[in-house]
Amino acid sequence: QVQLVESGGGLVQAGGSLRLSCAASGVSVSFYGMGWFRQAPGKDREFVAAISGLGGPTYSADSMKGRFTVSKDNAKNTVSLQMNSLKPEDTAVYYCAAALRLRTARLSNEYNYWGQGTQVTVLS
Repeated sequence: QVQLVESGGGLVQAGGSLRLSCAASGVSVSFYGMGWFRQAPGKDREFVAAISGLGGPTYSADSMKGRFTVSKDNAKNTVSLQMNSLKPEDTAVYYCAAALRLRTARLSNEYNYWGQGTQVTVLS
Protein backbone atom coordinates (compact mmCIF):
# COMPACT_ATOMS: atom_id res chain seq x y z
CA GLN A 1 0.00 0.00 0.00
CA VAL A 2 1.36 3.38 -1.02
CA GLN A 3 1.29 6.24 1.44
CA LEU A 4 2.59 9.76 1.05
CA VAL A 5 2.42 11.84 4.22
CA GLU A 6 3.19 15.54 4.11
CA SER A 7 4.31 17.55 7.10
CA GLY A 8 5.81 20.92 7.91
CA GLY A 9 2.98 23.22 6.95
CA GLY A 10 1.78 26.03 9.18
CA LEU A 11 1.52 29.78 9.62
CA VAL A 12 4.37 32.03 8.61
CA GLN A 13 4.86 35.75 8.08
CA ALA A 14 5.47 37.06 4.59
CA GLY A 15 9.18 36.85 3.80
CA GLY A 16 9.61 33.82 6.01
CA SER A 17 10.51 30.23 5.20
CA LEU A 18 9.02 26.79 5.63
CA ARG A 19 10.29 23.34 4.83
CA LEU A 20 7.75 20.73 3.82
CA SER A 21 8.51 17.03 3.97
CA CYS A 22 6.85 14.06 2.35
CA ALA A 23 7.43 10.64 3.86
CA ALA A 24 6.84 7.88 1.33
CA SER A 25 6.02 4.25 1.94
CA GLY A 26 5.19 1.63 -0.66
CA VAL A 27 7.17 3.54 -3.30
CA SER A 28 10.85 4.34 -3.51
CA VAL A 29 11.70 7.99 -4.08
CA SER A 30 14.92 6.70 -5.63
CA PHE A 31 12.99 5.45 -8.62
CA TYR A 32 9.77 7.43 -8.71
CA GLY A 33 9.41 10.97 -9.89
CA MET A 34 8.23 13.03 -6.93
CA GLY A 35 6.30 16.25 -7.27
CA TRP A 36 4.79 19.03 -5.24
CA PHE A 37 1.55 20.74 -6.17
CA ARG A 38 -0.59 23.28 -4.39
CA GLN A 39 -4.20 24.31 -4.40
CA ALA A 40 -5.56 27.58 -3.09
CA PRO A 41 -9.26 28.03 -2.29
CA GLY A 42 -11.29 28.41 -5.46
CA LYS A 43 -8.31 27.71 -7.71
CA ASP A 44 -7.07 24.74 -9.71
CA ARG A 45 -4.29 22.54 -8.46
CA GLU A 46 -0.97 24.08 -9.52
CA PHE A 47 2.42 22.54 -10.17
CA VAL A 48 5.16 23.71 -7.81
CA ALA A 49 8.25 21.54 -8.28
CA ALA A 50 9.37 18.01 -9.03
CA ILE A 51 12.42 15.80 -8.88
CA SER A 52 13.05 12.84 -11.12
CA GLY A 53 13.99 9.36 -10.04
CA LEU A 54 17.38 7.79 -10.72
CA GLY A 55 19.29 11.04 -10.46
CA GLY A 56 17.32 12.83 -13.13
CA PRO A 57 16.56 16.53 -13.33
CA THR A 58 14.49 18.79 -11.12
CA TYR A 59 11.68 21.01 -12.33
CA SER A 60 10.24 24.21 -10.91
CA ALA A 61 7.32 26.39 -11.79
CA ASP A 62 8.59 29.64 -13.27
CA SER A 63 6.85 31.74 -10.65
CA MET A 64 8.66 29.91 -7.86
CA LYS A 65 12.14 29.53 -9.28
CA GLY A 66 14.74 30.92 -6.94
CA ARG A 67 12.39 30.71 -3.96
CA PHE A 68 11.38 27.04 -3.79
CA THR A 69 13.79 24.10 -3.93
CA VAL A 70 12.89 20.42 -4.10
CA SER A 71 15.23 17.71 -2.83
CA LYS A 72 15.07 14.12 -1.70
CA ASP A 73 16.74 11.80 0.76
CA ASN A 74 16.84 8.32 -0.73
CA ALA A 75 18.00 6.74 2.53
CA LYS A 76 15.04 8.16 4.45
CA ASN A 77 12.67 7.79 1.48
CA THR A 78 11.55 11.40 1.85
CA VAL A 79 11.13 14.40 -0.41
CA SER A 80 11.36 17.97 0.81
CA LEU A 81 10.30 21.37 -0.44
CA GLN A 82 12.25 24.32 0.94
CA MET A 83 10.20 27.49 0.55
CA ASN A 84 11.86 30.86 1.07
CA SER A 85 10.68 34.45 0.71
CA LEU A 86 7.10 33.34 1.13
CA LYS A 87 4.30 35.58 -0.06
CA PRO A 88 0.62 35.68 0.91
CA GLU A 89 -0.22 34.30 -2.53
CA ASP A 90 1.70 31.14 -1.64
CA THR A 91 -1.09 30.30 0.79
CA ALA A 92 -2.51 26.94 -0.24
CA VAL A 93 -2.72 23.27 0.58
CA TYR A 94 0.49 21.65 -0.61
CA TYR A 95 0.42 18.08 -1.92
CA CYS A 96 3.13 15.54 -2.48
CA ALA A 97 2.73 13.15 -5.42
CA ALA A 98 4.59 10.19 -6.92
CA ALA A 99 4.87 9.26 -10.59
CA LEU A 100 6.20 6.01 -11.97
CA ARG A 101 7.43 7.97 -14.97
CA LEU A 102 7.63 11.72 -15.38
CA ARG A 103 6.99 13.25 -18.77
CA THR A 104 6.53 16.97 -18.32
CA ALA A 105 6.37 16.70 -14.51
CA ARG A 106 3.94 19.62 -14.53
CA LEU A 107 0.67 17.80 -15.15
CA SER A 108 -1.20 16.30 -12.24
CA ASN A 109 -2.43 13.38 -14.35
CA GLU A 110 1.17 12.13 -14.68
CA TYR A 111 1.17 11.22 -11.00
CA ASN A 112 -0.03 7.89 -9.72
CA TYR A 113 -0.22 8.57 -5.98
CA TRP A 114 -1.06 11.59 -3.84
CA GLY A 115 -0.77 12.61 -0.24
CA GLN A 116 -3.49 14.26 1.79
CA GLY A 117 -1.85 17.67 1.78
CA THR A 118 -0.55 20.13 4.34
CA GLN A 119 -1.81 23.68 4.80
CA VAL A 120 0.55 26.60 4.34
CA THR A 121 -0.72 30.03 5.32
CA VAL A 122 1.40 33.11 4.72
CA LEU A 123 0.37 36.20 6.66
CA SER A 124 0.84 39.66 5.21
